[in-house]
Amino acid sequence: MKNSVLCYIEQAGHYLMLCRNRKQQDENAGKWIGVGGKMEEGESPDDCLLREVREETGFSLSAFRFRGLVTFVSDCYGTEYMHLFTADGFQGERIACDEGDLAWIPKEEVPSLPLWEGDRIFLQLLAEEAPFFLLKLVYRGDALTAATLNGHPLHRKEDGTWSL
Repeated sequence: MKNSVLCYIEQAGHYLMLCRNRKQQDENAGKWIGVGGKMEEGESPDDCLLREVREETGFSLSAFRFRGLVTFVSDCYGTEYMHLFTADGFQGERIACDEGDLAWIPKEEVPSLPLWEGDRIFLQLLAEEAPFFLLKLVYRGDALTAATLNGHPLHRKEDGTWSL
């Protein structure tokens, strides 16, 4: 089972987003996501967060929040526990990322980007300032087939969004 971190760095109403377009065999190819990656042996989630943000952006985080734990279940990629963070304090000069293109995107425009469907659920929870949450997302291929928030199943509405 894989453990990873994902961070949405915030500044002036924008998120720093990464368009994954440089790695071969990338399960996130063509998608926009926050910054982060896989935890290494002996790392805590915050250790991994600080390392991955520094490696992918050049920034050193000074203020961040652990917002939720997302469990991805996939018939293609296995199961992953993703530790989800937001950050609004950082120093340093942004560097080029070897995994894709970084861009500051206004938060209200993020949902219109090519995203994983489940990412839209946790991005909405972040926008609503939801308290710490547990979210389970089940994928068959690239299709989200089930979602559970804090032990309660979510249901797909006619407009394609998910709700309790």
